[in-house]
Amino acid sequence: MGGVPAKAVDPAEMRAAVQAVLPWLRGEADQPERPVLAAAVRLSLRTLEQIAPGRSVEVRVPPFAAVQCVEGPRHTRGTPPNVVETDARTWLELATGALGWDAALDGARVTASGTRADLSPLLPVVKF
Repeated sequence: MGGVPAKAVDPAEMRAAVQAVLPWLRGEADQPERPVLAAAVRLSLRTLEQIAPGRSVEVRVPPFAAVQCVEGPRHTRGTPPNVVETDARTWLELATGALGWDAALDGARVTASGTRADLSPLLPVVKF
């Protein structure tokens, strides 16, 4: 039995959510309230999921969300073989292009395991 497909992300809604956290990402404001931050993370992750449909890579941004994306072998139980994990700020910097994938890895701001865990071809998911 298949699950209900996720509702498509409205690009305008996602842009507005991410735009609300840009001053924080630029160091011009304090961290936004949790619901504001959560919306930006969740909508941008779901956009990644739409850009690269599949189930071979799990991208985790605790405590806000995790998505599965990228075509390839699907995992069904336990920890997937390809996992990317980072914090909300780093994810949003990657999602907006403010931080490059290699710089995030080199700075240990992202952990990426598995042969398919390179998200660089898919980033940024939103440009301002």
